[in-house]
Amino acid sequence: MKTVQDYIRNIVDFPIEGIIFRDVTTLFADPRGFRMAIDQMLHPYAGLKIDKVVGLEARGFILGGAIAHQLSKGFVPVRKKGKLPGKTLSEEYTLEYGEAIVEIHHDAIEPGERVLVVDDLLATGGTAEAGIKLIERLGGEIISTSFIVDLPDLGGRERLEAMGLEVNALCTYDGH
Repeated sequence: MKTVQDYIRNIVDFPIEGIIFRDVTTLFADPRGFRMAIDQMLHPYAGLKIDKVVGLEARGFILGGAIAHQLSKGFVPVRKKGKLPGKTLSEEYTLEYGEAIVEIHHDAIEPGERVLVVDDLLATGGTAEAGIKLIERLGGEIISTSFIVDLPDLGGRERLEAMGLEVNALCTYDGH
């Protein structure tokens, strides 16, 4: 029987030499694989109160939208700077390969709302931490974080757990 990991394509030397890129687009393209991933990402939260699902740019939108739909909850995107119309809050962070800024609408999360944060891959944890800080600035309570892939050697899981957060991932890969 196939696992989620069986649907993920590995691309050597992308985006730079020495990196193995974990490409989840092949998982998304397969209806069985995609359904399996969404079902497995939802499983730890059965019966928990969740008010909003936040997806981190960009593949987190695909996952977060599907999870929010399954839960019949609202979906909130955390986007790269300049992509959201209207009033936003911003958070700067360090990426694996540089620096960036993400934003959220200033009224996307109500104080006290319970939020699930979703993305495809956890590497250094910089993007997730920035998104979490935005949600917390709006008064949201992070109930958990959920990823398809965890790259534990890059320290993202430790970073989020040090913030007191639960981290769920469907599969892990050693190295970068």
